[in-house]
Amino acid sequence: MPVEVVALSAFVVVFLLGTLRSVNMGAISLVAAFLVAAFVYDVEPDVVLDGFPGQMFVILVGVTFLFGIASINGTVEKLVQAAVVAVRGRTGLVPWTMFFVPAALTAVGAAAPAACAIVIPIALKFAAKHRINPVLMSMMVIQGTTAGGFSPIGIYGVIVNGIGDGAGLPTNPGLLFAGTFVTTFVLAAIAYVTLGGRQLMVQRTDTKTGQVVFPGGGAASTGGADLSSAASSRSAGDAPGATALETTDRSGDDEPLASRRLTTEQMCTLVGILGLVFMTLVFGLDVGFVSLTIAVVLSLIFTDSAQGAVAKVAWPTVLLICGIITYVSLLESQGTVDWLGSGIADIDAPLMAAIVILFIGALVSAFASTTAILGVVVPLATPFLLTDQIGVIPFIIALAVSSSVVDCSPLSTMGALGVANAEEAKRAQVFSGLMKWGMSLIVIAPIFTFLVLVWPSAA
Repeated sequence: MPVEVVALSAFVVVFLLGTLRSVNMGAISLVAAFLVAAFVYDVEPDVVLDGFPGQMFVILVGVTFLFGIASINGTVEKLVQAAVVAVRGRTGLVPWTMFFVPAALTAVGAAAPAACAIVIPIALKFAAKHRINPVLMSMMVIQGTTAGGFSPIGIYGVIVNGIGDGAGLPTNPGLLFAGTFVTTFVLAAIAYVTLGGRQLMVQRTDTKTGQVVFPGGGAASTGGADLSSAASSRSAGDAPGATALETTDRSGDDEPLASRRLTTEQMCTLVGILGLVFMTLVFGLDVGFVSLTIAVVLSLIFTDSAQGAVAKVAWPTVLLICGIITYVSLLESQGTVDWLGSGIADIDAPLMAAIVILFIGALVSAFASTTAILGVVVPLATPFLLTDQIGVIPFIIALAVSSSVVDCSPLSTMGALGVANAEEAKRAQVFSGLMKWGMSLIVIAPIFTFLVLVWPSAA
């Protein structure tokens, strides 16, 4: 059996073990890289270590360390509260708030699962209390998280652009961000319309009394019925039982959220995050070292927050992506990726090869980590893209979209967060709803991006 087949089969086993046994796939990948190097390729461990992505390690540690400080000192919570207060009781805007807040977080470097984990419990709490469809709210948070992740300093964007640059492919970070953001925004809009968002637009909340106010002048207090039953009541002529947005924090005192000011530590953290964006986008400084520098400076000034911030670093994500990339680097250095990519490139119909790769990205990502998949499918497509038969940048955008919008699957990390944070009585509904969306997008996303982006760019 060819050594390439053995090495690729071992990689498949890595994904199966990581998925079925809930063991970090990066750790398994490092062990697999060591064993394959020794017993398949007959090379020294130094060859494996040469492929360890040091720059990626610094980026992941730096941005998640900074984000951990922002989470501990309450800066992230303040940003979420400010966004909520901004809608001023207009219930129809609540789902969109929950789209843009995680988008902003991941756009400045927060890990997607971390941003989703912070926002989605808040979002589903609103959904439960104010009768918003929990599937709608989950979709808005998940797609918003994805929308920001491909920014030039977002983790997804850093991975895709970094791998593309390293492979000698043309990249356009701004176009990648714009393309993925627009696509996820459109998908969120479709979910909003089809899952009850239109009914929410006619509902308001009196921010003083907490009562829902209807266009006809009636009012009702918030309760526990869901949006669909509210819509049924409205069609029957009853007052709609709908929704609201509280503007006070019920976890403590009743001081309005809008009146709460940033502490000195929170203000400094916010300035640091804005500084990260400015220094990386305007001056082109390395996002990893800049974010790490800002985090260290904040730690030296505010030592209390720093004590727990290191634990907030997304170490499982760091291990995951670094382990995966190390294994892929071993495959690349030994010619296996070129061997497989050349096989795809040799397919007489380049468009057929393109859509096959898009389907692979979508299918695997629905059941595994998008971060890991992006580290695999981009190198896999590189030999094919170097043939110039397909537009590189349109294909990369299509691949990014196809591999990320399926994260709403309840078998993926963010989809699972949606199910876990839903009301117990609603979890089966959320699981079923997200499963339908996720499985549909496995088919729809590759076909849509192929027709819109890849096909028109074919040489």
